[in-house]
Amino acid sequence: MKQKNSLKLSILAILSVLTLLLAGCGGGSQQASGGNEASGKEQTYTFKATHVTQETHVWHQTALKFGEELDKLSNGRMKLDVYPASQLGPEKDMVSQLETGAIDFGFLTNAYMSTRQESLNAWFMPFAFKSLKDAVAVRESAPAKDMLKELEAQGLVGLDFGFAGNRHILMKDGHIASPADLKGKKVRIIGSPAIQDFWTAIGAGPTAMPLPEVYTSLQTGVIDGIDIDLDALVTEKYYENAENLTLTNHFTFPTVIVMSQASYNKLSAEDQEIVKTAIKNAVDWGVQEAINRESANLETLKQAGVKVEELTDATSFESMIKQVEETYSQKSPIIKAFLEETKK
Repeated sequence: MKQKNSLKLSILAILSVLTLLLAGCGGGSQQASGGNEASGKEQTYTFKATHVTQETHVWHQTALKFGEELDKLSNGRMKLDVYPASQLGPEKDMVSQLETGAIDFGFLTNAYMSTRQESLNAWFMPFAFKSLKDAVAVRESAPAKDMLKELEAQGLVGLDFGFAGNRHILMKDGHIASPADLKGKKVRIIGSPAIQDFWTAIGAGPTAMPLPEVYTSLQTGVIDGIDIDLDALVTEKYYENAENLTLTNHFTFPTVIVMSQASYNKLSAEDQEIVKTAIKNAVDWGVQEAINRESANLETLKQAGVKVEELTDATSFESMIKQVEETYSQKSPIIKAFLEETKK
């Protein structure tokens, strides 16, 4: 009897050990397939992105390319809906929605963002770049990356800079050879502190106004000319009301590409890397497309009857250039470092 009881106890002990072992193995399998890391791999997303430009603009095309890259790199788990032409509100509202995570990605004008972050005025140092290609070359410099890093204070993840082209001057009457040709002229500008200061130093009448008002303002003579990139000039057809284009390359015109910090924090580390790789691939494509468009857009304008001249000597602008550079170098060490980078 004692022997039988002993045998039963031994069998029960063995069964108990086996049960514990199986439970432990089962727990390991569950963690591998159902933990945070694994669930991140299976998670699907439909992101929202927004910007201010028309669908033909290079920024919109870059956003579409970004969506393609997300879809490809995530094996179809990540989709992107793009809302162009300020469909989700003006940029001030866009940033508010990015801060809360209502919008996931923004292709924001550097002009607007420079009113929120001092260092971004670096891109608007006058005559810093002789061509769009020169501007693009500074995109991955240390100062440019420092600007993106600073955006964290606004609840944004700075991802990259894209470009629309360098800025030139379109006038209703005559071309530009020196600041004297702009003195007293009403010129539509984009609202940025550094841009405003440069045009004021020239002695022009810088006039910030929303893009939809520019066409009729040129038509009716409310403004004498505009500070514009070639892509927007072709897209918006401002040349129908002003035919004198001077190629000056006095500014470049970036977009600051950001992600909502709230949206970013919801992603696994692996998915965060997918986003970063996708945006880099898209912007690499987009900046080359923008460079290619500079030549194509110029040819389009010439065929449309625009009278084109090039400012080959910017010596007469040197005092204004120096004034703006000194002012903004003192406001931000990043701007000072950025200028040093452009002069290498």
